[in-house]
Order: sequence, then C-alpha cells, then structure tokens
Amino acid sequence: MTSGPTGVAPLDAVFGLFQAGGAVMPWLGLCTVLLWYALGLRLLALKPGSRMDPIRRLKLRLAGAEKKSTRDIVEGALDAVLVRVRDDAPVPSTVMDEVLAPAHAELRKGRVLVRSLVGIAPLAGLLGTVTGMIETFRSLAEMAMFTQGGGIAGGIGEALLTTQMGLAIAVPGLVVGRMLDHHEARLHGDLDQLADVLSRRGLRGVRA
Repeated sequence: MTSGPTGVAPLDAVFGLFQAGGAVMPWLGLCTVLLWYALGLRLLALKPGSRMDPIRRLKLRLAGAEKKSTRDIVEGALDAVLVRVRDDAPVPSTVMDEVLAPAHAELRKGRVLVRSLVGIAPLAGLLGTVTGMIETFRSLAEMAMFTQGGGIAGGIGEALLTTQMGLAIAVPGLVVGRMLDHHEARLHGDLDQLADVLSRRGLRGVRA
C-alpha cells in the first residue's frame, strides 16, 4: 500500500479518522455519500439550458426555428405541450397542470433528501459530541487517563471531531443546495408562465 507524504497510507488515515470519531462517524460518512448523491441528482435534473423566455422559445419551436442543442426541463415541457396541445383554443388550466406535472416533479427530484441530510448531519455531529463528553466525564469519575475508549483525551477528541465533521458535511451541502433551489424556482416560474399564457391565449395567441 502506497503511503502519503507523511508516511501514513490514505486508507489508514481515513480508518483512523473514523475510529477517533466513535460510533457516529460511519453514519456521518453515510450522510456524506447520500448528500452528494442527492445533489448530483438535482444537478442533473436542473442542468443549465437556455435562459430565453419560455414563450419566446415556444414561438421559435412553432416556427421551426429554434436550435435544440441544449436540452433542459423547459425544453422537455415544450415537447409535451406540442404533443398534447394541437388546436389554437386556450388550454384549460387543469390540462396544462397535467401536461407540466412531470416537469415539476423532475425539478423537485432529490430536494427533500438534500434538505433532510443537511439537517441531520449537524445533529449527528452533536450526538457524537455528547457521546464524547460522556466518555470524558466517565474517565474523570474513574480517575483514569487511559481507558479502552481513549479516556479523557479520546472523549474530547471524539466530541470535537464529530462536531467538525457534521458541520463540514452540512455547510457545503447547504450552500450548493440553496443555489440549486434558486435555479429550481426560476424554472418553476418559466413553467408557470408557459401554463398561464397557454391557458389564456392558446397556441394562436402565442403565434401572434
């Protein structure tokens, strides 16, 4: 196994980190994996596309002039609209809601999981802090500087490490999640604008 610059193998360093953090660290590691998996799902669902107004994009689609080089949620919604809406009369709002429902659902993919994990990670870190402090006070009560669990030093180390780990997971997840939420809100607004215009004017009104 290849050692790093400090002479400690990377896998050994990771194992040592998990061991120092106590029973909570595997759960924090699982939170990390799930959080970035969920963020990846949202990033794929909210992949950037054209920032053009959705009505303008629909007009270009109706004229056969838009280049569909970049696919995004709005582009898929336009496809669904053109398949389902074939006449020029205003489209009932219930029909538009049904047509655009898959797009709205796709935009929400992974959002609940991200928010849940961002909230769970600091709480799991706090649980590790409490566990570490219990170990510290137990060692103080027994007047034992070194025990199987690491004694006072091990308890304090576990308390600080799990808190740090929980925050290190939650803060980047919160920042990236909020950025994706902002982009999601913009795309929801585009879909709502499209539904509103077609409910009031229909395709004939869009062409005009």
